[in-house]
Amino acid sequence: MEAIKVRDLAAALPGAWRSRVLGDVDGVAVKALRMDGLPLEEEVHDCAEVLFVVDGRLELDIRGTRLTVAAGELCVVPARTPHSVRPGSEGVLLIVESSR
Repeated sequence: MEAIKVRDLAAALPGAWRSRVLGDVDGVAVKALRMDGLPLEEEVHDCAEVLFVVDGRLELDIRGTRLTVAAGELCVVPARTPHSVRPGSEGVLLIVESSR
């Protein structure tokens, strides 16, 4: 076992907003991705997501409420909650979600 360099891994991903699973703990996936400043359309997931900003910031719209998540902060998006990414989201993001 060795430490995972999350920033380096995110920088090496083939494209922004394409995640890579870093590990799975009893059906809970930990993923990393790189944000590029562009928005993403609204989406809804069957499971809750924990969004942790490693570097940069994440600009979210959760059910019409705007939220900025800065480096070192996280937010929890409840299951079946519509959310979208607003322009200006840049940096490295960790996502923790059930893979079941």
